[in-house]
Amino acid sequence: MSITATGAAEAEAPHDPAHGHAQGPLYKLAIGAVGIVFGDIGTSPIYSFRETFAGHHPLVPDEFHIHAVLSMIFWSMMIVVTLKYVFIIMRADNKGEGGSLALLALINRTISGKKRWTSGIVMLGVFATALFYGDSMITPAVTVLSAVEGLTTVQQAFAPFVIPAAVVILVGLFAIQARGTARVGMMFGPIMLVYFAALAVLGVIHIVDRPTVMLAMINPLNAASFFATEPMRAFLAMGSVVLALTGAEALYADMGHFGRKPIKAAWLYFVLPALLLNYMGQGAMLLSLPPNVVLTAVRDPFFYLASEAWRLPLVILATLASIIASQAVISGAFSVTHQAIQLGFVPRLRITHTSESAAGQIYIPVVNWALMIMVLLLVLTFQTSSNLAAAYGIAVTGAMLIDTVLIAVVLFTMWKWNRVLSAALVVLFFTVDIGYFSSNLTKVPAGGWFPLLVGAIAFTFLTTWAKGRQLMIARMNEASLPMEIFIKSAAPSAARVPGTAVFMTSASSGVPHALLHNLKHNKVLHERVILLTVKIEDVPYVPDEKRLEPRDYGAGFFRVVLRYGFMEEINVPAALAQLKGIGPQCKMMDTSFFLARQTLLPSSRPGMAIWREKLFAWMLRNAESAMEFFKLPTNRVVELGSQVEI
Repeated sequence: MSITATGAAEAEAPHDPAHGHAQGPLYKLAIGAVGIVFGDIGTSPIYSFRETFAGHHPLVPDEFHIHAVLSMIFWSMMIVVTLKYVFIIMRADNKGEGGSLALLALINRTISGKKRWTSGIVMLGVFATALFYGDSMITPAVTVLSAVEGLTTVQQAFAPFVIPAAVVILVGLFAIQARGTARVGMMFGPIMLVYFAALAVLGVIHIVDRPTVMLAMINPLNAASFFATEPMRAFLAMGSVVLALTGAEALYADMGHFGRKPIKAAWLYFVLPALLLNYMGQGAMLLSLPPNVVLTAVRDPFFYLASEAWRLPLVILATLASIIASQAVISGAFSVTHQAIQLGFVPRLRITHTSESAAGQIYIPVVNWALMIMVLLLVLTFQTSSNLAAAYGIAVTGAMLIDTVLIAVVLFTMWKWNRVLSAALVVLFFTVDIGYFSSNLTKVPAGGWFPLLVGAIAFTFLTTWAKGRQLMIARMNEASLPMEIFIKSAAPSAARVPGTAVFMTSASSGVPHALLHNLKHNKVLHERVILLTVKIEDVPYVPDEKRLEPRDYGAGFFRVVLRYGFMEEINVPAALAQLKGIGPQCKMMDTSFFLARQTLLPSSRPGMAIWREKLFAWMLRNAESAMEFFKLPTNRVVELGSQVEI
């Protein structure tokens, strides 16, 4: 059966813990957000400042360039993270949920009415999702590797053990995913609190020696003069400075777990000050060192912030923070895949819930092991975090640029803000995002090709599945027989047997193929026949009172539409047990479920290229069975095959 996504502006999301939203006082939620949401952007100081002065386009670590880079970091965080994401994009929540797919669903539900998304907006949103998969592969590799590389600042003899240690940590991280992260997650908040506090303290220690860096950072003229005097160097430096912003999109994507206010509070009052203090500390330290020592310190300024006695504890703390950041990205990949499945962009996959209390904690084996293989290949291929950093920025800046396009749609068509203000904001965001994205395009030969390749492959899979499902449903509906005619012509002559038959169908009208095949081969009909369609709405959660929509055709035939939100777990038997208005309660021992299994025959009919039809057929064959996906009892399912040309 195929799942269809439909607009449902009337469906409201109940705000209760059962729907996976965190509950509690603001300060507790803010601490939780520090542990989950800010891991990625929190580990950026480990490598972003270093890449600017010792990366692929190194700058001379003198006062002019250090002040300019600090200014670029400050104003980028103010414009991109604080203004764009925290104060604007996070307002565009879909019943409390964030992320590119949730924003697409919001635009569709709010603006489109009876019209579907314009193809351009859909493609951009889907490509942003595709880029996320590239990001979710690079983030664990670059964060863990950069943290473990800190061992070389403790003792150069540790250098041969960096890659093996990173591999062991990463394998262990992916291996524990199946057991769930609830217990480990309880430790995330305290560890990250200690980590951010350490960032701030280390920064302050060095700022005291060079307090002028504080004024230099907030002065936009330092960045402006850099672009004015050395435009090409400044442009190339943007490719490294943007690494300080990696993880900004997580503030929006993870909003459903904590809510906008806790994330906003944690960012403004704790995370942002700690990050800025650390970057200023790194700049102050480099400015305070003799020229011959600077060349060594600039290769790892983050770890050289600590004295030799505290450097190993800092490496351990940074490694823990990198593991937490990686965990957040892996969990995000599971969540995004779950949304994509529900909205019809990814085939059904096996999903395991790892927590009885938190609905959002899921595990998808195929995603987990695919990510692990790619992350390990990245570590073994690129060898150093500096090499990986070249591949990092493309996915991040591409996703940020697409988010700006989507928020422009929201500003002008949904919120209808003052057009002058909206235009000024959009121009500002586009200027910054296009600058960062263009700068990162220069790193394509050095590794930037990887996220683009992953994004292109993921985009092909996502769009092929969505288009293939659309074509398959259309072909099946072409020969569909109206239900009223079937009941009048075929039902009276068929023998009726006791019990209930549930025929799963993606169409909300017509006779399912499985019902026709059953009558053709078995010559019988059950006393009660339910045609069941599962629809995924454009909202995260659907309230129980809007869950079921029954219709009585008479003669023991009923059509039921079962509605779920794109963040919910589907359980057909549990929903049918609550069904009223169609006779006696559905009991599983008296109910048989009939599923249609389609065999696709690629053809030259208009629709998709033959190679895409074959790809779609392969994806369909390898999708999770509808029986397991819909939680149907294994001993009550009958599958009937049919062939479909697309």
